Amino acid sequence: MNFSYRFACTTFCRAMVTLACAGAAVVASAQDAGEAPKSVALTGILGNKALLVVDGGAPKAVEAGSSYQNVQVLSVKDGEAQVRIGGQPLTLRLGESPVSVRGSALPSSNTGRIVLMANPQGHFLTPGMINGKSTRFLVDTGATTVSMGMSEARKLGIDYSKGRAVRMGTANGVAQGWYVQLASVRISDVELRNVDAVIGAGEMPYVLLGNSFLNSFHMTRIGPQLTLDRAK
Repeated sequence: MNFSYRFACTTFCRAMVTLACAGAAVVASAQDAGEAPKSVALTGILGNKALLVVDGGAPKAVEAGSSYQNVQVLSVKDGEAQVRIGGQPLTLRLGESPVSVRGSALPSSNTGRIVLMANPQGHFLTPGMINGKSTRFLVDTGATTVSMGMSEARKLGIDYSKGRAVRMGTANGVAQGWYVQLASVRISDVELRNVDAVIGAGEMPYVLLGNSFLNSFHMTRIGPQLTLDRAK
């Protein structure tokens, strides 16, 4: 084989490799630029995986740092998943209705409805926010107000010392408490403002979601599902 022939073969092979790489890049780009889904919902959290329902399909566990049907999961924590869709960041929260993601605005559903599922013990627990900070609620229809312990109040930045001192009846007798008003209480995409609450001196594992919040909703329970519809 002479030099000119070997040179021609080498040049041809390099050209073919270049074309193959370019073709792979085009395919990858086409996959990356796939059509955005119509809706995405967060239905569960499994460690660092978000259980996503895309366009009403079967739930899919997607690990932080991975993608599924053009939904990239950035992080998973505190009942929320930070995702990126179509180059735009979006927060998905447990219990929210599916969020529409078609178009540039990526709007929230804002249905005025909260749907909760009972845990194996029959309790309704849900992540939410108080004054813009994350917490966890336990639905308690027997509680007059939203209630929490001192340590949770401090974590949420609530200065209960400025509240009105009250005496609270507990299973262990009468205890000190403070009556305050919360600037906002949010669950899913539903937010109430100026919600009455009581801070107790004892510790509580959850924030009790009492009637100062629940009375603004019509409650319907069917089996393990509790639906709160905002009263008109």
